[in-house]
Amino acid sequence: MAAWLLLLTVLAVAVGVFGKVTTEAVTIPGSDSQAARDAGDVFQDAASGRQPVVLHAPADEAALTSAVHRQAVEAAARAIADVDHVVAVTTPYDPAGGTALSSDGRTGRIFVELDLTGRDITPGITRSIVDAAAPAAEAGIEVTAGGDLAAAADKGSSGRSEIIGLAAAFVILAVGFGSLAAAGVPLLAGALGLAVSLCLIGLVGHLVDMPSSGTTIAAMIGLGVGIDYTLFCLTRFRELLAAGAGVEDAAARTMAGSGKAVVFAGSAVVAALAGLALGGLPLLHALALAPGIAVLVAVAATLTLLPAVLALLGPRLTPKRSDKERACPGQGAPARPRGWGRIAGYVAARPWRALAAGLVLTGVLAAPAAQLTFGQLDAGDKPAGTASRTAYDRLAAAFGPGANGPLQVTDALPTPAATPGDTRITAVTAALRAAPGVASVGPVQLSADGAHARWQVTPTTAPGDPATAELVHRLRDHTLPEATAGSGQVTHVGGSTAAQADLNERLARRMPLVVGFVLAVAALLLLPAFRSPVIAVKAAVMNLVSVAAAYGVLTVAFQWGWGAPLIGLEGPVPIPGYVPLLMFAALFGLSMDYEVFLLSAVRAAYLRDGDNRRAVIGGLAGTGRIITSAALIMVSVFLGYLLSDDPVVKMFGIGLATAVALDATVVRGILVPSTMVLLGRANWWLPAWLDRLLPHLDIEDDGHDAAPASPTPVTAAGTAPTSTGGAS
Repeated sequence: MAAWLLLLTVLAVAVGVFGKVTTEAVTIPGSDSQAARDAGDVFQDAASGRQPVVLHAPADEAALTSAVHRQAVEAAARAIADVDHVVAVTTPYDPAGGTALSSDGRTGRIFVELDLTGRDITPGITRSIVDAAAPAAEAGIEVTAGGDLAAAADKGSSGRSEIIGLAAAFVILAVGFGSLAAAGVPLLAGALGLAVSLCLIGLVGHLVDMPSSGTTIAAMIGLGVGIDYTLFCLTRFRELLAAGAGVEDAAARTMAGSGKAVVFAGSAVVAALAGLALGGLPLLHALALAPGIAVLVAVAATLTLLPAVLALLGPRLTPKRSDKERACPGQGAPARPRGWGRIAGYVAARPWRALAAGLVLTGVLAAPAAQLTFGQLDAGDKPAGTASRTAYDRLAAAFGPGANGPLQVTDALPTPAATPGDTRITAVTAALRAAPGVASVGPVQLSADGAHARWQVTPTTAPGDPATAELVHRLRDHTLPEATAGSGQVTHVGGSTAAQADLNERLARRMPLVVGFVLAVAALLLLPAFRSPVIAVKAAVMNLVSVAAAYGVLTVAFQWGWGAPLIGLEGPVPIPGYVPLLMFAALFGLSMDYEVFLLSAVRAAYLRDGDNRRAVIGGLAGTGRIITSAALIMVSVFLGYLLSDDPVVKMFGIGLATAVALDATVVRGILVPSTMVLLGRANWWLPAWLDRLLPHLDIEDDGHDAAPASPTPVTAAGTAPTSTGGAS
């Protein structure tokens, strides 16, 4: 325990010294937008690019072009220039600012350039710049940070969500265990693991581009699995205490048995997340790395911190007599079935009916997923009142919605060097201005050597509008190639909007590869654990069912906007392509927890007596209560994140909560047992050649009890089980 507290202290100090870093920048190697971004390096822009500070004169004030307001704005610009890290400031009245002043003169932009990249801009820097604009504010002008400045100002903590999740978990655990001490153990391990994870991820942000949503998603998944892993182990520890084992012996046997299951389940989550590397995008690497770190820390805390806590609390965790009388996982259904035992008996008696009902329910939920499309979020999807949303609305009203996501067109010109009046330049300028969907084209900017040109193109539509992505393709495929035909010029279309369009297209192409990899990983992990190809394949298919249902709910709630106000949204919002992909990997890993817990109990019962139907009933009856409690905790944690202002975090909260709830009830409670009853002994079929190749892996055996006699897997010829002495 002292080692864990020391680790947390060291990490907290490191975060205090170096800070946490996040960025919304998207790098897409090999894409046209990345080529445009790389080509822009020759223009020697500031590290931050040009960040806008939006000025707006209300209707009861004079326009920004009035003498008094112009004097105030210029005074504000001079004050901003003196702020640390600011290297250049351009006022709305400077010709170099381009279209920085609206036609009615009421909205304008001060462009600020800093010696920091976008990810290094902190809320403090944004406050300093806005405070420096006090001369404008005192003159009655409304000042709002935009761009990366606004993103930094809007960075908030998800602390409320974690507190709600922990509080809900405590209530569920206290009711389930009937002991405040027992209820506090999972919370202690989960909270300490979460704190360590967030510090580590914050420091990793200095090395890789870590989106702010990645940290929140990591907290969401890390807290959920941390509590769940501890819950599974604590349940086994209390069973051993109830059976008369000593405290230290019970703690050691818990780690030797359930601890192995935790390592297996955690490895499954990390392996599934690793599949995102096949997406070939740094964004996916970061979004997989953050929750991967959280899961590994949760596993480490379960294996090292938890047994120390169990040994210290010892007798205070011993269950009451009523708890001792409850059936243990895998020991068969109680004599008088109730709860999950009764459900198990009903499903086993009517497997076809249960299977049909489960498929209909999940099918209805999954059907809308057929209309799921990848889109692009923009600042217009932020909550009203945030700096990003205020700046977005004011720029859209003054300059058109496309002003919030201008495109950057770059052109590499062969010799000789170009001049502004060069026909090669004027041809591209004219073509861009004549292109449908283009609202305006800024003046051309030439590099110092005249070998590169750049235009800022403002679309007529918002960044998140599908028509803007269509414009990007039209410029790349038709407008620019036709304007530069035969000249040797190399053009690229970039900017954040073009980058998001490239991102979604790359994800759509890579998604089948990632899905196939995760399916294969899930099946290959389950195959040696349960020595059954049928169970391994069936488990992977069943996981697809809960994921498909989650996608359907995601489509209805966000893409269609049904019930949007209930989750803090104003209406439909697009779903970024990385959300379904990351959700797929995370859910496949998380579902392994319940899969392993249930199937371990079923297999142990089958190995004892060879009766498949009775094993299914006993496994579900014995594990249903603990699986339901664990799922309820995880769902509570996930739903707590609906309080976040970030639509992406809301998407993960809704999607993960839906999938886990269905996985623990409909899938594990109805679909899995009904299919296992229908398949009978075919569940345990294993070819002899595969039996020889597979390693003997028992993820539940604690090495204490002598292994009971167990039947061999059913062969293709259907031979009866015979005793082999395998581990239970």
